[in-house]
Amino acid sequence: MNEAPIGIFDSGVGGLTVMKAVMHRLPGESICYFGDNARGPYGSRDIGEIRGFALEIAAFLEDLGVKLIVIACNSATSAGLLEVQRRCRVPVLGVVEPGARGAVQATHNRRIGVIGTRATISSRAYLRAIHALDAGATVHSRACPSLVDFVEGGEVEGPRVEEEVRRYLAPLLRRGVDTLVLGCTHYPLISKVIGDVAGEGVSLISSDWEVAREVEENLVRRGYLRDGTSPPSYRFICSGDKEQSIKLGRIFLGPEVEKVEKVELPA
Repeated sequence: MNEAPIGIFDSGVGGLTVMKAVMHRLPGESICYFGDNARGPYGSRDIGEIRGFALEIAAFLEDLGVKLIVIACNSATSAGLLEVQRRCRVPVLGVVEPGARGAVQATHNRRIGVIGTRATISSRAYLRAIHALDAGATVHSRACPSLVDFVEGGEVEGPRVEEEVRRYLAPLLRRGVDTLVLGCTHYPLISKVIGDVAGEGVSLISSDWEVAREVEENLVRRGYLRDGTSPPSYRFICSGDKEQSIKLGRIFLGPEVEKVEKVELPA
C-alpha cells in the first residue's frame, strides 16, 4: 500500500479528462493535478522547449511526493516521455501508446486518422506507436491548432467549432479512415461535434480510459493501491490564472475543482 497521491499534469485543463477517468476507475486514489496554463497550450511550441517544461513539472511533482506521474498531454508525451522516465524515480506514463493501442484494436480497414496539436503531429509519435503494433496500418494525421483554443476558451459546441472540425476532418474522411484518434486531451470535450462530423462509421479513440487502466495495472503490480480506509484528496495546482482554472476545471471535471493553488514557474 502507498498513501501518496498520483501526479497528473498537462499544459492546461485538458488533462482533467484523464484525471476524470482515473477517478472513475480508482475512486480511492488521491490525485495531485498540475496545469501549466501560464505557458500552455504547448502545441505550437518547439519540441525541445516542451520537453524542458515536462522535465520541470515532473520534478516538481516528485518533490511533492507523488507515487506515479501521468503526462496527460499529447504534446508533452510526444516531446518528453522517454527523458522524463529516465530522470524520474517514480513510474511515468504517457497518453500516446494507450491511444495507439485503442486505435489498432478498433479499426477494421486499418486506415487510422490522428488529429492533434502541431507538436504532436510533427513528432510522428502516433505514427511510430501505431506501426509498432501494426506495421501494415495506414495512418493519416492532421494538426488542428485552433481546436485547443476553442476548448480553453470554454467554447465546446456551436457553428464555429463545427466549421473548424469539418475543415480539419475533410481530408481524413476522404481517405476513408474508419478510426480517428483524438490525439489531444482537450478533444474529448468536443467529441460530440467531432463524432457528428465524422459519422457513425468512424470510431473515435480517446486515450483517457486506456491510461486509467494502465495506472491501475501499474499500481497493482507495485502494491501501491491505497486501502480506501480514508477518503481520497484532490489537489489542483496551476501556473497561471487561478479563476480561469477553476471555471474551466469545473467544465472538464466537475464540482471537485473547488480551489486551485498557483505556483510560479520560470517563463
